[in-house]
Amino acid sequence: MTFTDILREENDDVFQKIFSHPFVQGIGKGDVPKEALAHYIKADYEYLNAFMHIYGAAISKSGSREDIQYFNNQIDFVLNSEIHPHNNFCKHIGASYEELQGYPLPPTADHYVKHMMYHAHMGGLGEITGALLPCPWTYLEIGKELVKLYKPTVNHPFYHWITFYANEQVEETTLQMRKRLDDLASKASEKELEQMKIAFRKSCQLELAFWEMAYTCEEWPVRDYVKV
Repeated sequence: MTFTDILREENDDVFQKIFSHPFVQGIGKGDVPKEALAHYIKADYEYLNAFMHIYGAAISKSGSREDIQYFNNQIDFVLNSEIHPHNNFCKHIGASYEELQGYPLPPTADHYVKHMMYHAHMGGLGEITGALLPCPWTYLEIGKELVKLYKPTVNHPFYHWITFYANEQVEETTLQMRKRLDDLASKASEKELEQMKIAFRKSCQLELAFWEMAYTCEEWPVRDYVKV
């Protein structure tokens, strides 16, 4: 088994909870509360902005042009491709993408971003990649699971969201990141491997928590700081 095969096996409990989460299943059924969709888009837009900064941190620790090109390509994917599933949700709730941008991160999303930033600044490329990988990997498997369970047609309200994450581009992105993590793991010390596993596990857990955050429209218990 490869290192990422082991990670997937060790974290199957979290993957299964993600698949069965009411928000995820609601996407498959075509029935998610509009306020939950709006909350998801607001948080995910800012989360993906932070995700690109983590890729930037990975670039700063890259020792080859090949690595720099790889992470630069991932930034391009987030900037120019992941707007499509967001737009699917926006169209469904009758809101423009622009009006759902610029909101403060809810507590769970804020924690997720800071978790990734911690590993980006404190760890090496393996640790950073371990923290990043659960995002594309869980979404790929969500897309495939929903296609298998619900067989959506073009008339399905979330057809474009589901098929985007089940497509070959997301699968290739995930496989490339897995291969890079496997390569890094093959040269890592036991301590580094443990840190990679910790980073991956926490990101999986926070992916699950992100769905719950969006579904419950989680907010800070007291109004968050607003710059005057």
